[in-house]
Amino acid sequence: MDDKDSDTTDPKLISSYLRSDALADGVLVDVTETAREAGFLLPVALTRAAWDLCMALSPAAERAGNDERGRLWDVLWMLRSAIGRSRGSDGSEIRVELLCVTQCVRPSRVTLRSVVGPGDDEQPVLTVMLPEES
Repeated sequence: MDDKDSDTTDPKLISSYLRSDALADGVLVDVTETAREAGFLLPVALTRAAWDLCMALSPAAERAGNDERGRLWDVLWMLRSAIGRSRGSDGSEIRVELLCVTQCVRPSRVTLRSVVGPGDDEQPVLTVMLPEES
């Protein structure tokens, strides 16, 4: 192996955006502490869009008596249950459907997608997002 092969820099790389950057910028919301309480072993984050839709309290959610911690716990529990039911798959991507109070007090069906991938240090992390997000 020559020196050229051992160089880890990519001359075509213009910039990089790490998971830690996304967490610091608020693009991702770290929910690892609550996820650990729900039985998750990996660090877990939600995209801002998933958070805003399913966790943040809309006026309708407040009228329905919801709170952020309860909504988060519900999403994590439903996700954990879906992961448990998917034992036959590789588990790297799981979709879960749940009922969530969004714009009206009557709950609507929401689909979330969870993806396991490498974090900043190449250790596995779980990210929960809307189906159209990547």
